[in-house]
Amino acid sequence: MAAVRSRGNRSTEIALGKLMWGAGLRGYRKHWPVAGTPDFAWPGRKVAIFVDGCFWHGCACKKLPETNRKFWDSKIRQNQARDRRVDLQLCQDGWLTIRVPECEVNSHRTLARIIRIIKSRPQYTEDTNTGTASKQESEITAENRPQPSLVARNG
Repeated sequence: MAAVRSRGNRSTEIALGKLMWGAGLRGYRKHWPVAGTPDFAWPGRKVAIFVDGCFWHGCACKKLPETNRKFWDSKIRQNQARDRRVDLQLCQDGWLTIRVPECEVNSHRTLARIIRIIKSRPQYTEDTNTGTASKQESEITAENRPQPSLVARNG
């Protein structure tokens, strides 16, 4: 299974990328080298977006195959456990993770949530002399600042 690589991701990554671009969201990086390698990342704002395939991540809109049920159940549970580990690691590193299930990629609510989170996060800059990060909080207020320990999901 590890050798199976996706080609294109037209219904997920590419679709969300086009929606975000059309909404004016710029500055993201694809497959940024942090824990979990997010599909989209704003390194300066420490926001990571993962677009999860519904089958592989156990979304309720898909059901497991009837054959080899134990294997598939174990596989999906391992994927979900890995997702939780990645989310926790990124949170500990000061990142906010957003997980978008494949079935919600084209939702206006999903795009609105992403825009709201991106605009509310402070911009981080790194001091090249000391290697420390500092926040630029010019557009951030206490009312619109999400907590970095939250994993944002559509609910």
